[in-house]
Amino acid sequence: MAQRRHLLQAAAALALAPLLIPARAQAWPAKAVRIVVPFTPGGTTDFVTRLVAAEVARLAGQPLVIENKPGAGTVIGVDNVAKSAPDGYSFVTVANSFTANQTLVKKLPYDSLKDLRPVALMGLSEHVLATHPGSGLKSVADIVAQAQAGKPLSYASFGNGTSAHLAGEMLKSQLGVDIVHVPYKGQAPALADVLGGQVSMMFGNWPEFRGHVQTGKLLAIGMATAQRSQYAPQIPTLTEQGAAVVSNSWNGLLAPAGVPDAVVQRMNALVNQAMQSEAVVQAFQKGGIAAKSGTPEQFAEFIRSETGRYAEVIRKAGITLD
Repeated sequence: MAQRRHLLQAAAALALAPLLIPARAQAWPAKAVRIVVPFTPGGTTDFVTRLVAAEVARLAGQPLVIENKPGAGTVIGVDNVAKSAPDGYSFVTVANSFTANQTLVKKLPYDSLKDLRPVALMGLSEHVLATHPGSGLKSVADIVAQAQAGKPLSYASFGNGTSAHLAGEMLKSQLGVDIVHVPYKGQAPALADVLGGQVSMMFGNWPEFRGHVQTGKLLAIGMATAQRSQYAPQIPTLTEQGAAVVSNSWNGLLAPAGVPDAVVQRMNALVNQAMQSEAVVQAFQKGGIAAKSGTPEQFAEFIRSETGRYAEVIRKAGITLD
């Protein structure tokens, strides 16, 4: 009787198994995934995120919803995700400012190392220093000449602590001249004022500036690259002109700490696969964006390296935000 009772219990357990397994091993993602972009729409970070997200959504079979939450040098958007449930349905796209803020902002509302975890690096865009045609600036030498003549100079950036801000400070340090920093909440509004002549110059992502340079609405003073860019070989580098400034914008995904490893690995694989798709490859090539990929661990090491690099620049220039 006892043996029969055990067999009946085993049979009952087997009968329930098909019902229990899917509930415990439900595939991720099972619903829409939210990605916060801590910049205004229209910039490279927004473009890269939407482009890659569209392909990830196709591959995953679930929608990826983009939410733009700009402000406070990206701190608002990053904090929103850092405090989100670690269920694998909230991510944030970060850029250079995420690493710079670890030195610039004394009281971050989140712990960059403990509250967030790297998922995937996506793209990198080279910077160009550009001005409007009426500024009278055509080269680094012109910037120095105007500054020495006492003419007011200003440079726009897409937010305090962003790569464009730090590039401007590096330029000032290299040239030993005063250029007033004018921060904006995103590249699009900053670029609009440079185009309108309200601000003298700006470091910006080549993908957004290229069309304006080609049509003559902007004049490229120089590329912020170590060697001439493959995307704009006709434009001299700032280094060639005596100002060794190398600057770019990169984009990558973070998740709240506590997100399961399986979800992080799955999203990483989806992003890497998406960047190999024909649609993304062509868009990146057309836009002058270098595709980056790798493991979450490699992205974590990249973040550590960038944090150290920017910390040195910030401390040398004496930049503070608080």
